[in-house]
Amino acid sequence: VARAGKTAFAPAARLGAAAAAPLVDLIPLAPRDGAASKGRARIVATATDLPSAVTSKSAADEKLVKYVMERGGRRVIRKVLIANNGMASLKTIMSIRQWAYMEFGDERVIQFIVMATPEDLAANAEFIRRADDFVEVPGGGNANNYANVQLIADLAVSQGVDAVMVGWGHASENPKLPDMLIELSKQLGREITFVGPTPPVMRVLGDKIGSTLLAQAANVPTIAWNGDGLSATLDERGEIPADVFEAACIKTEQEAIDSANRIGYPVMLKASEGGGGKGIRKAASEEELRAAYPQVVNEVPGSPVFLMQLCQGARHLEVQIIGDEHGEAIALSGRDCSTQRRHQKIFEEGPPTVAPPDVFREMEQAAVRLCKEIGYRSAGTVEYLYNAASNKYYFLELNPRLQVEHPVTEGLTGVSLPATQLQVAMGVPLSQIPQVRAFYGKSPYALDEPLDCSTSEPVPFQRHVIAARITAENPDEGFKPTSGRIDRINFQSTGNVWGYFSVTANGGVHEYADSQFGHLFASGPTREAARKSLVLALKELFIHGEIRTTVEYLIQLLETDVFKQNTLDTAWLDGLIASRSLGIKRDSADVVMCATVVRAFRRIKASERSFLSALEKGQFSIAPLREVTAFQLETTHESVKYMFDVTRVAPEALLLRVNGAETAVKVRQMADGSLLVMYRGVTHQVFATEEPLGLRMVLDGVTVLLPKAYDPSELRTDITGKVVRYLVPDGGVVTRGQPYVEVEAMKMIMPLKATEDGTLTQSKSAGSIIQQGDLLAQLELADPSKVQRIVLFDGQLALPAAPNWSADSAESALEAARARGKGVGH
Repeated sequence: VARAGKTAFAPAARLGAAAAAPLVDLIPLAPRDGAASKGRARIVATATDLPSAVTSKSAADEKLVKYVMERGGRRVIRKVLIANNGMASLKTIMSIRQWAYMEFGDERVIQFIVMATPEDLAANAEFIRRADDFVEVPGGGNANNYANVQLIADLAVSQGVDAVMVGWGHASENPKLPDMLIELSKQLGREITFVGPTPPVMRVLGDKIGSTLLAQAANVPTIAWNGDGLSATLDERGEIPADVFEAACIKTEQEAIDSANRIGYPVMLKASEGGGGKGIRKAASEEELRAAYPQVVNEVPGSPVFLMQLCQGARHLEVQIIGDEHGEAIALSGRDCSTQRRHQKIFEEGPPTVAPPDVFREMEQAAVRLCKEIGYRSAGTVEYLYNAASNKYYFLELNPRLQVEHPVTEGLTGVSLPATQLQVAMGVPLSQIPQVRAFYGKSPYALDEPLDCSTSEPVPFQRHVIAARITAENPDEGFKPTSGRIDRINFQSTGNVWGYFSVTANGGVHEYADSQFGHLFASGPTREAARKSLVLALKELFIHGEIRTTVEYLIQLLETDVFKQNTLDTAWLDGLIASRSLGIKRDSADVVMCATVVRAFRRIKASERSFLSALEKGQFSIAPLREVTAFQLETTHESVKYMFDVTRVAPEALLLRVNGAETAVKVRQMADGSLLVMYRGVTHQVFATEEPLGLRMVLDGVTVLLPKAYDPSELRTDITGKVVRYLVPDGGVVTRGQPYVEVEAMKMIMPLKATEDGTLTQSKSAGSIIQQGDLLAQLELADPSKVQRIVLFDGQLALPAAPNWSADSAESALEAARARGKGVGH
């Protein structure tokens, strides 16, 4: 394993032979076949053909070379550095390994080197295990590692790779990286290929401001924004003139306010280099815009900022495009990503069914035309806002990279996008790539039968795919990111559902990681069939650990009438969250009973361990065991305190009594750490963890928190991260619901709100690292009566009477009878 330093420009020797290959990951792709048709070739872009870094003599390598040369390719890529982590790195390896095995019979004919931070290594990240080798890089934020283009370029040289792949996020949209690789290639006399667009294209079309200027100049419909009326033509370097670009940027808070007043509220304030929910805020008033401006600027430092009118009631539709270096570009259907929360996609599905086929075909054609005019290369996504009521669409942006939801397109078209990206990077024309040929109904391997992608029509497909992102977020607390250990993930793929996860058992999600760590995909002949399959898959998915996930919430969303009828828009989910229209609640009696059983069981086991420990030291005392034969426990839930008398009547049997009513309970600890709690003729599975804020249970798949006594004068955090800044000065007055501090967690900056009115005293300073449960501020309450009062439960739980137990011994039965006769705690 190599370790990255600050400089590393001496080409290193290649890695040794690859380790024994594991079974290939089978990623479902839609099958295609067909006959050939006449076509044409068009050469626009040129490339310098430099020698590859290494020549392999294996049979698979010979097949790879032949494959590239026969298809008109210009270079052979054998060794790749993946400058990413998590989902992006893992999916790249999985897809290309599958393609390599199917084409050449050796999934490791392409070698992968990955970067690995100490945090990813400690989290047992799956992409590290799948790679051929890894280089340890500095930890912390991505500026130290996966977004550090100088470090990436240095590693590309020192590891002797032929190409660099970036996936999505981090450095994927930074044109400085391909710029550096081009210069290094000239210095070294060998080519290090960037798998992606050329630097000028990344700068112009990939930028949200630049792409909107180009779309506007090309008469593609755009929504009102601060750059209305600006005209842009590319100069000889393929760039937008600096003065035009600067005129389209918001540079101050006041400029944002002036533009919003002209356009009209509500507006969206965006960082052009943002993405994934970062660097974007909605503002419905000047006050909200003033609060949003520093958040957007700080989330994506150095990024240009622009402002656009919010298109209310719109759908988010996108076209998957891919271009080659021979001037060709194609559209591989599209996706509907309208289900969003804080502008972060939750579900993605395809094909888009809300837009009429002829309208969506116009969107595809416009996307292809734009990409051909600019000379776009590799995979990208053209995004639109679509108004179903008016049947009009507006250009939103072009993302010059692969997107996390790309497997939706793979499931529809049968085209592996990472593998196609790699072939395009080798200089292979799109018309010669077997899966692309099959997409158009042509014979995949009939190389003498030309294909004209511009005039050919894709083979119609009769299927629908819906995807769900699995994220480490707490839906009960405004979807705040969570981090921590993952003990177990249980998911079984079926014929129409598959998924992948960036971590496995005994892994985790660390504070610098993206919140998404899994993705599920369901397909079916209709949208409804795909929806039902996804619901069942989510119900069967089991994730246990310290993190919270959105799985329970996703199931509820999929079961709503709005989703079933496909009448939602991009604001739908945020509206549900704001109104708290959805929420998963367990029966209070079940929650109270299971929480009491968990604590009783743990108390009994602790006493048994104490007894055995004393015995090992030669000390004999049955006092610890007597103390847990019969005892009293209290459980507080929703401001009500329940006092239970607990009697152990057998090794795995308890008798619980509250206000005179008795309930018999059986309990058994399982190998995975859960408890099976049996009463009322029903068995409940419970995972429970004592946390700083209280007892957190996963009861039959539903998460429930029984918090410790609530003190409104203490403002504590339920997330792990860092304090960015306080929004209320020390000693300042705050009102209930007012944001008082901004914290950063999982690369997101979010405000925390005061729970009551009062005078605030800060307990931390900006930059402080915080853990769950830490005190951030204290409140001197304006109304002391707001202190929550706990009420003693004096009723009856709706529980059945205790059955007759068959005790394990006469002694335990006698002890139980004595306890019941005497009472407990009297």
